[in-house]
This record gives sequence, C-alpha cells and structure tokens, in this order.
Amino acid sequence: MDLERRRLLAGAAYSVGGLVLPGQRWWDEAPQRAKSRSAATSRRVGAAEVSAVREMTEFFSRRDQRHGGMDGRTALYQYLVDDVARYVGGVFTSDDTRRALLAAASEAVYVAGWMSFDASHHEGARRYFTMALKLAAEADDAPLAGHILRAMAHQATDLGHPRAAVDLATASVERKRYTLATPRERALLGVVQARSLAADGQKRAAIAALLRAEDDLAAADADDDDPSRVWFFQRASLAHETARTLWTLGDLDGALREFNNSVLTRKADTFSRTHAVTLGYMGTVQARKGNVEAACHTWAQALDAMEGVQSGRAREAAVNMRRVLSPFRNRGISVAAEIDERAKAVLERVA
Repeated sequence: MDLERRRLLAGAAYSVGGLVLPGQRWWDEAPQRAKSRSAATSRRVGAAEVSAVREMTEFFSRRDQRHGGMDGRTALYQYLVDDVARYVGGVFTSDDTRRALLAAASEAVYVAGWMSFDASHHEGARRYFTMALKLAAEADDAPLAGHILRAMAHQATDLGHPRAAVDLATASVERKRYTLATPRERALLGVVQARSLAADGQKRAAIAALLRAEDDLAAADADDDDPSRVWFFQRASLAHETARTLWTLGDLDGALREFNNSVLTRKADTFSRTHAVTLGYMGTVQARKGNVEAACHTWAQALDAMEGVQSGRAREAAVNMRRVLSPFRNRGISVAAEIDERAKAVLERVA
C-alpha cells in the first residue's frame, strides 16, 4: 500500500485501460487466495481493529460530504499506510474477523478513492477503487464490490468514457452484487447505471434503470440493515442523479424539476459539497433554457454553499459558471457580473 501511495502521488493520467475487470474465475478464487495468504506481521487483529477502521472510515466519509475531498484526504491516506495495511497483513483471531477486516479495509480505501475523485485526482482515484475492489473480492462481500464498481462507473461517466462506464455499471448489478444488496443500495447502483446508459445513448434502457431505482428506493425501510456506506443516499441523491440522467437525454424540463427536488429535500448543512454541486448544475440548466437571471440566483446559492468546501467538483461548478457567463461579461448586467466575480474569488481560494 505504501508503494501504491507513492505511485498515486506521481499524478499519472486517468487510464481507461485500467478499468478492465478480471474474469469470473478470479472473483470466485479471491476469498481462498486471501485465506491462504501468510501473515506479513505478527499483529493480532480482532473485533477492536475492525471497529476502529469502520469508525475512521465513517468519519472521513461524513467529512467528505460536508467539506469535500480536497480537505483531509492526506490524513486518510496516511492512516491506510500506517494502520490499515498492518491490519490487513496481521494474524486474525478467526475467519469471520479476517473477512470483516478485509471488508472494512476495502471501504476505507474506497473512501480514499472517492475523496481523490472529488479532488479531481482521477488516476489516483481509479487506483484506489481498484485496490478497494480487490479487498472486497477477498472479503467475499458482493454488495460492497458492487458499490465500488458503481463509483468507478460514476467516475468514468463524468470523464466521458460511457462505454467503459456501462460495463462497470452492468457489473455492479450482476449476480449477488445486486441480489444481496439492500433496497437502498440497489437504488444507488441502478441510478448510476441509468446515467451511464444515457451517456452511451441507450435511452430506453436508461429510463428502465431509472424506474427500477425509484422502485428500489421506495422499497427501502428504516428497519433495513443498510451498510453504513449508503448513509448518504436519500431521496435528494436519487433526484440529483435522475436529473443528470434526464439532462443527458435532453430532457431539460425534467432535469430542472429533479434538481429542484434534490435541493428541496437535502440537508444542506450535512451535504454541503453535494448541495453546492447540485445548485451549480441546476443553474446551468436554467441558463441553457434561456433564463440567465434565474441561473444567477441559483448560482448565488451554490457559491454560498461552497463556503468551507474544498472540492474539485465544486471548483468545476464555479469554472462552468464563468464559462456560461462569459458572453455577458461586458454587457453591464449587474447580476451576471456579481456572480462572475464571486465565482472568480472561489476559484482563487480553491486553486
């Protein structure tokens, strides 16, 4: 893991070739490979270590949602190197503990990948996701593997690689990755698959995936034994991804409606980063529909939400504001000039 971290810091370009998934035999044999691997350290690993990794992972996940992935990720990376790596190579008190620790380590590495993705360190994120996926396979945790594949599909879609994204999203809902997942996690997998299908031009399949995701979230219950990794996925999240899917399909009215639903149903203080990004997208749709004044009003809220947020995706939203407003820069439109200046100040702060 230390070697992997040094490679990540080299800043290599995002590798689409690195998204090729191993065959089914590899997945089937991964748990046994982990079980037969010799310990690398004498550290005894039990329930306390599993709990510690899970607690730290949840802390960073919640911090990421509020402050963005650019803030604090170095601390998580160091925790992976200094502590998690020793646990993974330790002596386990039982097979159940070994699987639990590998799953916990997988989620910690996944969060490091997600924070890198949000910080726009895309090749680093891909490598962390790949490492997390291997750990999930060794833990024999199919829903966790599906969750990570979903994140990889999300990233590939955002970076303009729809074919690879469809392959990853399809893999995320195959076999036990979907069937063993809770309804809430199924909805998350499905809505990301919908957006990848839309980006690939598969409109009918995308709409079908959206409808299935809506049904899955509707079936979710407060008494479900949801994994902690899906704590963030609520109606606001589904509406956000649905809006992005409809936008990709050319339905601007539908996208605007769903972005608005997302804004209205989200706990903005807890999800500051995502709230700012949603408002940024919403303003862009309003501008595309010709309502620049409404867009500027929405962008003002987005810029307010960016206070205290260190996020590459939030930064991209500010860049996009300035790009869309560039034709109005010298026309004496005060509201456009104000947003342009505020977005410029955000970019200087988050440089």
